[in-house]
Amino acid sequence: MSTSPGPINLFEFEALAKERLPKEEYDYIAGGATDELSVERNRRAFESWALRPRVLGNVSALDLSTTVLGTKVSLPVLLAPCGGHKKAHPEGEFATYRAAAACGTILAVSANASAPFEELAKAATGHLWLQLYSFRDREMTKSWLSRAKEAGYEALCITLDSQWPPKRERNIRNNYKQTRGVNYPKAGPGETPAPGGADPAATWKDLEWIKSQTDLPVVAKGIMTGEDVELCAQAGADAVIVSNHGGRHLDNTLATIEVLSEAVAAAKGGMEILLDGGVRRGADVVKALALGAKAVFIGRPLFWGLAVDGQQGVTRVLEILREEIEITMAKCGRPTVASIDSTVVVKAPPLRKSPFGNSRKVRFAC
Repeated sequence: MSTSPGPINLFEFEALAKERLPKEEYDYIAGGATDELSVERNRRAFESWALRPRVLGNVSALDLSTTVLGTKVSLPVLLAPCGGHKKAHPEGEFATYRAAAACGTILAVSANASAPFEELAKAATGHLWLQLYSFRDREMTKSWLSRAKEAGYEALCITLDSQWPPKRERNIRNNYKQTRGVNYPKAGPGETPAPGGADPAATWKDLEWIKSQTDLPVVAKGIMTGEDVELCAQAGADAVIVSNHGGRHLDNTLATIEVLSEAVAAAKGGMEILLDGGVRRGADVVKALALGAKAVFIGRPLFWGLAVDGQQGVTRVLEILREEIEITMAKCGRPTVASIDSTVVVKAPPLRKSPFGNSRKVRFAC
């Protein structure tokens, strides 16, 4: 009897995870804002760039390592700050962090993590960033900055696109109740819990203030225009994540890969540009690097890995991406991440729809 190899790509991981997760949890993770057009566009937009294969380059030894804010990672794929990993597996962020450390990459820990920041930092020897918002309570912000530094977190990821709550219709239909992370202050008797999320009144001066309160690198997340990249630079940010929150906050935006070149141009080499949104294949990673990203993040796929096999599932998700990046680099004649440049990709003209529909049958022989 043959043994099944298990899921061999990230789409198969999602299909298995969908079977195993409660419907409301799967919908929370997979879903987006209103019509979910941006969720789909994030994925489909990678198709608008084609690879330019090159031959007879020495690709006998491939090096996928790079640096992000001075930290060496073994592959240009980081784990995005997504809340509540226990939705997918009882070990939650502990399993995710161990997988990230084993694979030599960075985990950005969500403000809504289901694990205490300090305890999580003890779970493995790896690289952690802490995600937070410009909270209404500056004393709470100061406290989180201090906790991050003391626990050994290496950078701060400030999410800027969450000042107003979105409309997620799957959650409304499921009557889904999102729980706050365990790191928020507990409310005393008769007290209202401290609010989570960003202050609707926050401005660029708040990002400047956060930068002034810490010596850790500050990464601005949720940027989709060149204008805001320039403002991030003026506020002192060390890097930017081009992100539309996975299509979860505002629908009808362009895909992140579509605005990446604009962001890179606006940075003028002064900040590292990272990207998240729709990354499901190693080829997607290479395309993003070719268009100027230093590295990419994955979000939803880490939940699919957790749901299927905990720590080993997340590890396998990262291994699959590594294998696909290696194949793409080798076929494009690029032995190192540093050798990937804009000549690796070309804008692909749209294909006409086939008169035969989506059938894969061979209709002609020659």
